[in-house]
Amino acid sequence: MKNILMICLLTITTIFGCGINKQAQQIKALENCTYKITNVQNISIAGTDVKKLMDQQSFSLTSLPGVALGLLRKDIPLRANLNLEITNPSSSLAAINQFEYKILVNNTDLAEGLVNQNVSIAQGQTVTVPVQLVSNIYGLISNGNVFNDIIKAAQKGSSSKDEKLGLLTIKIKPTFMLGNTPVKYPGYITINKDISSKILL
Repeated sequence: MKNILMICLLTITTIFGCGINKQAQQIKALENCTYKITNVQNISIAGTDVKKLMDQQSFSLTSLPGVALGLLRKDIPLRANLNLEITNPSSSLAAINQFEYKILVNNTDLAEGLVNQNVSIAQGQTVTVPVQLVSNIYGLISNGNVFNDIIKAAQKGSSSKDEKLGLLTIKIKPTFMLGNTPVKYPGYITINKDISSKILL
């Protein structure tokens, strides 16, 4: 009986130890991955396509019907598709079950959410993960018109050089599985990307 119990305990310890080792390898692989924001597509503010606004010679976000109504309601929806590129240069598999994210523009909080997608990045592999951005930007529009300034600058830069318009930051906290238990990455992985006319087109 004692021998059977000892074998069971050794088996459990071995399995748990393998799980911890696998967890450590995944954390290391995630740390070694490179993260890049490739572009931001299908941007709309209060239902208006931002790309169309960039083609106009002059405009004001607050003059748009959807924004004007949103200012009264304190609800101005921003929608966009952000593409996050992850490359794994390590020899270990980097596996993400899901990840929380925070998005900032010029160090000002813009949005946060959860991408519930299983992503596996093998050695040398690059994977693009789409992030659906939905946010209420009433605070940004009413306090400083951050996006108004960015789009106006983009109008000047879109016909010439790739001009820097601001800073886009995404912070992600990946979750991976240890057996059937989800384990969150300790802290956030931060990715910065200059906002330019090129990334918005």
